[in-house]
Amino acid sequence: MNSSQLGSFVSQAFQTRSVEISFLGYTGETLYNALYHRLEDLLDHAGPTRRVSIRMLVPDFGQPMTVPSKVGDEGRPEDDEEFRKRMEQRCREYDNILSELAERLNAMGRLTVQCEYRLYPGIPRDKICIFNRELVLHGLYDVSARMRLHHLGDEYYDPKGYRTDLNVWSREGTAAAEAAVSTWNKHFNDLWALAKRPGWRQQTTP
Repeated sequence: MNSSQLGSFVSQAFQTRSVEISFLGYTGETLYNALYHRLEDLLDHAGPTRRVSIRMLVPDFGQPMTVPSKVGDEGRPEDDEEFRKRMEQRCREYDNILSELAERLNAMGRLTVQCEYRLYPGIPRDKICIFNRELVLHGLYDVSARMRLHHLGDEYYDPKGYRTDLNVWSREGTAAAEAAVSTWNKHFNDLWALAKRPGWRQQTTP
């Protein structure tokens, strides 16, 4: 499947009383858009949902990186702090918007919503989405993808998440698929426990 189809998986996940969505990847823009609209819908129509937990693992853009980076001579990656800051600001905005929505929903008293971002070291290689611990989507970013901010400007290594093809594993599938789901859940939980909270987050949500 293609990453552009994430919205249908988000909608399906919200059909349960307790919703848990975990993400590991680049900026999470595709998933953010789907989550924003679904959480906004809860303001008027909570449906069966009573608890929502969203965990977003994104790269630590405060560290030098080879992806994203500027394309240098002979295609060599050159760390670009300004470009990294652009990506960090994007994640920060997503975090702020989702967290504000969560606060509005919590204030209504009908349900509990928690959204948290944490940072992992290294480049965005894997894209992982886990829905209610039952369904896992996994794909690999094209780390060679390039883009320009301006026509004829510098080129940057900048993976396009919405173009990433994803494999799907479900606990309702084969025994091998169920084992894969368990492995990915443990892997994400371990990474989450090791990840640090971003500097833009002052609160210490557990």
